[in-house]
Amino acid sequence: MAIKHGSKVDKSFSASSMTDLMFLLLLFLLIATTLINPNALKLMLPKSSNQLKDKAMTTVSIQQEGTHYNYYVELERVQGIDGVEQALRERLGDKEDATVSLHCDKTVAVDEVVKVMNIAKDNGYKLILATSAQ
Repeated sequence: MAIKHGSKVDKSFSASSMTDLMFLLLLFLLIATTLINPNALKLMLPKSSNQLKDKAMTTVSIQQEGTHYNYYVELERVQGIDGVEQALRERLGDKEDATVSLHCDKTVAVDEVVKVMNIAKDNGYKLILATSAQ
């Protein structure tokens, strides 16, 4: 008497759906990483081993272009050092313990950095000089 086994389990595995999911995940991550900082300025920051994790309320960037300097407050270009002070006052107002992060290229003269430092001191803002890790 022969006993027949009625149901056999198929032991094969199809990985095509898994590869589709991995492809979609990879595509999503590639698109998401390109949209993180689309309007960032390209600055070569000075190197430092001392990094602060303080959260700045606004940023000021200085970029040298030829013989003149371009000033940006939160990626918005302003006219000269007076425009920087006016834009900071508009953004920060009378907030207590306001923190400004200063991003300046390596080629920017120290005079320009000191001008922004004086603005921060005169208005009672805390200033952080942004650097890149060594």
